[in-house]
Amino acid sequence: MSTTGNRANTLKNASTVTTVIDAMMEFAKGRRGSGLLLLGAAALSSRVPGIGTVTSLLLRAYRRLR
Repeated sequence: MSTTGNRANTLKNASTVTTVIDAMMEFAKGRRGSGLLLLGAAALSSRVPGIGTVTSLLLRAYRRLR
C-alpha cells in the first residue's frame, strides 16, 4: 500500500509542476491573467487534485471558442 501512496503523491506533484510550467509559458506569451489563474490553480492543486489540469483545459477551450 505504501507504493500506491507514493505513486499518488508523485502524480500530484507532477500535476502541480506542469501547471506551474503552463503558467510560466503564459507569462512568457504576455498573458498575465491566464498565468495568474494557472498559478492559483497550482497552489490549490495540493488540496484539490486535478484542478490545474481542468483549469488548463478550460483556458485552451476558451481560446479556441473565442
